[in-house]
Formats: sequence, C-alpha cells, structure tokens
Amino acid sequence: MSRARWSTVRARTAAAVCAASLLAVCGPAFAGGPHGADDVAEVRPTAVHGLPDEPGVQFRPRPDVSWPPEVSAQSWVVADAGSGTILAAKDAHRRLPPASTLKTLFAVTVLPKFSPETVHTVSEAELAGIEAGSALVGIKEDMDYSVADLWRGVFLNSGSDAVRVLASMNGGWAETVADMQATAERLGAHDTQVESADGFDIEGQHSSAYDLSLFARAGLADREFVDFASTKTARFPEDGGPLAFGIQNTNRLLVGSHGVEPYPGLIGVKNGYTSAAGNTLIAAARRDGRTLLVTVMKPRSGAGNAVYEEARALLDWGFHAAPRAEPVGTLAADAPAEESDKPYAGARRTGRRQPAAVPRKTAAPRGSAALRTTTEAQDSGSNAPYVWGFAAVTVALVGLGAGRWRRRRRKQGAAGGESG
Repeated sequence: MSRARWSTVRARTAAAVCAASLLAVCGPAFAGGPHGADDVAEVRPTAVHGLPDEPGVQFRPRPDVSWPPEVSAQSWVVADAGSGTILAAKDAHRRLPPASTLKTLFAVTVLPKFSPETVHTVSEAELAGIEAGSALVGIKEDMDYSVADLWRGVFLNSGSDAVRVLASMNGGWAETVADMQATAERLGAHDTQVESADGFDIEGQHSSAYDLSLFARAGLADREFVDFASTKTARFPEDGGPLAFGIQNTNRLLVGSHGVEPYPGLIGVKNGYTSAAGNTLIAAARRDGRTLLVTVMKPRSGAGNAVYEEARALLDWGFHAAPRAEPVGTLAADAPAEESDKPYAGARRTGRRQPAAVPRKTAAPRGSAALRTTTEAQDSGSNAPYVWGFAAVTVALVGLGAGRWRRRRRKQGAAGGESG
C-alpha cells in the first residue's frame, strides 16, 4: 500500500474513532435519566412546569415507589418545599373555600411590612366588622399590642380580631384584600380569589391546594413566618398590664391534642375550618435535610381528625418517596424578587431585617412557572458532551487537512528536483 493511501486510511480511522467517541460521550445525554440507552423511546420528562389542571390523582408510577395513600380529601398536594417539585397531587387546581389557611397569604403579604417590636394601640373601629362565628384571640380596644403579639394571635388562635388590626395598620380591610390578590397573582396563584383577608366564607372567595402550597412555600422563605408558624404556645397580653393568658396553637398535628399525636419534625403552617370549607390544613415538616409541604382540603371521611391523619399519611409517603419519585410538576415561581413598597412602617422601626420580597408578576398561564427544577438545572450543563465531541472531530479533520498539505508539498518538491 502506498504511503499516500496509508495516510488516508489513518486519517479516516482517526475520524471514525473520534465519531465513535462523540457517540459514546453524548449517548447518556440522549438516553436521559436512570432509564439507560435501551429505553430512550420510553423516557418521560422528569419535570413539568406548574401542574396540569387534570382531575384525579397525578402520580408517576415507578417500581420502587409505592402509590400515594388513599385519603378522603377532595384535593391535596405533596411537594418538596426546597426544590418546588410536586411529588403527587389530587385535583390540585380544584377551587374550594380555603377557610383560615388563607391567612397564610395574608401573612406573606403583610408580615414583611411591620417590625415585630412595633407597638400599636387598638381602636374600636379596628375591631368593627368581624363576622359572627369568627375565631378570636381576645384583643381589646385601647390596649397596646406588639406586632409580634398580633401575629401570634393570627397563627396560634387564627384570630380574626388580630387580622383586623393588622389589616387596619396596612391601610384598611379593602386595601389589604387587594394587596393579597396582587400577591397571589405575582406568585402564580391563579386559582385564588380573595374576598376576605381572614378566610371567612364570603361568596366568590376560593383557592386551591396548589395555590395554598405556593403561599406556604413563599412563607417558609421568611424566618419570622417560620417562627410564628411553628410556635406551639405563647402568652397573650391582658388588661394592659403585666398580666397575660396562655394561648395554644390550634394545629393539632403540631402540638398533639384532641387525640392527634404530634408529627415529628413538623414546622406547622396553618389549619382552618368553616362550614363551607370543612377542614383545611397546610402542613410543613422537615426530616433528613428535606422539607415537605402537604396541603389537604375538605376530607369527606367524617372523622373528627381526618384532616390531620390524612396529612400525616401523605407526609409519611412523601418522605419515603421523595428520593426516588418522578415529579408531576412544580410549584410556580416567577421572575426575580422585587422589594416591598412598604418596608417596616410601624412606630418603632428597627431595620432589623429587609422586607421579604414577592416575585414579580409575569404573563405565565395557570400551571406554568419560570422556576427551574433540579433536573432542569442539571440538564442546563448537558451540552458539554457535544462541545467535547465537536472538538474531537475538529481535531481529526484538522489533522486530515494537514496530512494532505504535507503530501502536496512533497509532490511539489519531487517535481522540482526532476526538472532541475
């Protein structure tokens, strides 16, 4: 075989080896995930933006992950609060009365605006308009309360009187309702219509397990929200002096009461009840470095503690399934956060922390999100194999061109010697 032909063979062999290397390097990227190259046609996406508005249970079966437990709730969600991924859900966008779980949105909206140390004197007008049958913490007119006291009244006793006072400090009931609606929209909570800041049954008011999970996840990003939501007992001021009476969180899964055992690692968040809503609950718990959110709306079993025991069952399943489960969607999160337009506005402004930010509104449709899941973040670097493979082929082609150039020069040199 001539030297020229042997060089061509070597160049082609090098190109073939580089191409094979390219396929070997890029192969896993095409295969995707744990399924391997043999299952490429079977691969399903491991993340979905938002959550499709579909009836029934949404869950992606895997051989090593059991199905979620059967519960009687009309609607529920199990989500990873850290990544925002939804592990399973049932009728998550079903619009239902939220009861006092809507106070979670109230807190996300108003909590950043006033320092906990701010002291406020309650007026008679601020306590007007409370609906009959509302839960109360026992606020009295002409008494001084710290903002921290008022928030403990909201989170522990679900006190509509505490909500009324904080809403008045925020500019009034109507303005606070409008602020809450704007916050819901900025968070991507498109199932929520706010008519009452305390969650009392008002015609036209509704939310969903998906939206309530969004509110809770936003709240968990605020240290003070977590502190209030996880408080089991506190002392509440009485008669304007040093006297105080004890209050206890009505979330039975947090404190352990009325025949409900406390759930290990429970952070709390918010429970609620009205005749229209039935029992509702948003529960967050942390275990082995993972925080899960479970929202349960309107159990139909008739059992007195159904909302707590069904939340317990879903949390247990979630912690077992989370390391291996394929997400069915994500909790929406939109553009980068913007500062609140009302930083601490109380009489005793401390500047102890910056106002919690609320994500900016986008034009995303319901169920969509700009939040990238962990899987998507990993995929963002998946072009690296293509880059290395392209570089290898380029090197081979350059080598082939250089070989041809050297052969051409040798031929030219040989021709020159013969003529001279």
